[in-house]
Amino acid sequence: MTMRIVIAIGGNALLERGQRPDAATQRDNALRAVTALAPLAAEHEVVITHGNGPQVGMLALQSAADESLEVPYPFDVLGAQTQGMIGYWLLQALQNALPGRQVAAILDQTLVSAADPAFSAPTKFVGAVYDEETAHRYASERGWDIAQDGAKWRRVVPSPQPQRIVETRIIRSLLFGGTIVVCAGGGGIPVIRDSDGKLRGVEAVVDKDLATAVLAESLDADALLLLTDVPAVIRGFGGPDPRPISRATPAELRSEEFAAGSMGPKVDAVCRFVEMTGDLAAIGALEDAAAILAGKAGTVVTPGGDYGGPHDLRPPR
Repeated sequence: MTMRIVIAIGGNALLERGQRPDAATQRDNALRAVTALAPLAAEHEVVITHGNGPQVGMLALQSAADESLEVPYPFDVLGAQTQGMIGYWLLQALQNALPGRQVAAILDQTLVSAADPAFSAPTKFVGAVYDEETAHRYASERGWDIAQDGAKWRRVVPSPQPQRIVETRIIRSLLFGGTIVVCAGGGGIPVIRDSDGKLRGVEAVVDKDLATAVLAESLDADALLLLTDVPAVIRGFGGPDPRPISRATPAELRSEEFAAGSMGPKVDAVCRFVEMTGDLAAIGALEDAAAILAGKAGTVVTPGGDYGGPHDLRPPR
């Protein structure tokens, strides 16, 4: 049964914590990601989105340190740069892994509300991790907002709620033509519509997982997979008795507490998708992509909390 699957891979899956952000390292990680995704892309209609937190933070640092610039590049422009960079690596790896298949990596924009309260309460982690002293020094010197991320500290920026991927119709047309699509990198380039009806970029980063869920709904996807560097959603993460959650309903997941800057948006995204569509969503490790769809790994979320594999899914629309 051919399915339409929207898959998100995290920015940390493309640049692991502690790795140097060299191009060769990230290209190798993109190849590893495609190795995990190629079996699904060979059999199904697939749209792939990706994170950009480490990458956009790195480019922001470079821009801030460039004395030839009057002001650093804004985050919407940096987001576009990362879409092109990461999209290129994924595009080429997919073409090499699946010769004969058409693959497209596109720049796209995500519409957000100018009145979103997130603009006054930054929560989205970007860039490298720092010790507390260094993070506070950068916050003072560069006007950053910072927050604790596990044992380290990182920069945080506004993350408004995604309303719609502006180029959804183009993505749908590519899918209908049999193309594997790489899009919505970093959640898409954040834009608002001004009083004249024109689109304008804003200083923010859209959460990739929430944007992917919005896109999956718009594309009538049969499944949404959020793939990262952890094997499953963990109940009691960081506590004395952490336990992986293998099956859940949206209500069961929403009754738990998860970190707002990391697992929280992923849980919100999968719950929203299942609630809106009645279809399957899952969170798990990138290398387990095929096993997650088969019901053998990850945290699988369905309306009833039961899932034994693709035969349990409703027929594709």
